[in-house]
Amino acid sequence: MIYSSSSIWAEYKFNNPYKFLIHQSLFALIGFILLIITSRIDYHKYYKYANVILFITIALLILVLIPGIGIVRNGSRSWFGIGSFGIQPSELSKIAMIIFVSKYLANNARNMDNIIKTALPIFGMIILIFLLILLEPDFGTGAILVMSLIALIFTSKIKISFFVKIGLVGISGIALLIIAAPYRMARILAYLDPWSDPLGSGFQIIQSLYAIGPGGLFGLGLGNSIQKHFYLPEPQTDFIFAIISEELGFIGILLLTICYVVLFATVIKVSLSQKDLFGKYLSFGIIIELVLQTLLNLLVVVGLIPVTGVTLPFLSYGGSSLLVSMASMGIILNISKNN
Repeated sequence: MIYSSSSIWAEYKFNNPYKFLIHQSLFALIGFILLIITSRIDYHKYYKYANVILFITIALLILVLIPGIGIVRNGSRSWFGIGSFGIQPSELSKIAMIIFVSKYLANNARNMDNIIKTALPIFGMIILIFLLILLEPDFGTGAILVMSLIALIFTSKIKISFFVKIGLVGISGIALLIIAAPYRMARILAYLDPWSDPLGSGFQIIQSLYAIGPGGLFGLGLGNSIQKHFYLPEPQTDFIFAIISEELGFIGILLLTICYVVLFATVIKVSLSQKDLFGKYLSFGIIIELVLQTLLNLLVVVGLIPVTGVTLPFLSYGGSSLLVSMASMGIILNISKNN
């Protein structure tokens, strides 16, 4: 699907229709190696080095903001890399924070009712990481990170009233962030009525719907997408689901959805079976992050929420996302093996 969705654009821009396919294949190979490595590393070591991993992540998030070190792509200074290869520290921050919060909850599970001494410090760290990611800016990744960690913390013994207060503060903060950035407000307006600006802020979502609509039951056939011919911008990234729908139809996206559901249900089963608190929190944190990322991507592509710039796990073009997802699956395998 990476090749099918990107070949036209790659041939036009790079005179090589296999450009994105080659890059993603290399990342997939590295991803499988990472999966094998992480599946053989005792997950308890992440508990031991959680603070070190978090410190390195914070350092990378700061370094990427420095001109000359971080690379600007699509208006965001969120990359380290050489040429067309790049790694996003914001993607690494997701797994680093899940490890750190899992350790924190495992150590303080009985004290989470103490909001001042126990709950506020961990929320303060989450806000710090979110703000660093927001400075790039990468609101989509930051939002996924915050929602995943809040869902993870929700499984502890913090009172519901505390989450209500945090939620009100969070909604107010998000509203201010949207108002402060014109491009975010444009995305909101495009979501409410994309046809009010069909050649501007509403263009991407309209073209996505034009791809999904004609797919029908069996699709137009693999490789026969019309929207990838310079209508839907960079369809191999966040909107690859639209091309899958167009080419493989309802049957194709149904099979894809079943694959995701089976994967998510299996990992949740692994998490629920854990007796070790750290393993339970770590596996649940990883899968809830992947579930939320998948749901947000699909909701964006079908026009149910504003565009957020979130990739579809395992399928969208993007090395950082794929590497982190594969490494995360390796950690899940190790947790399952050590149960």
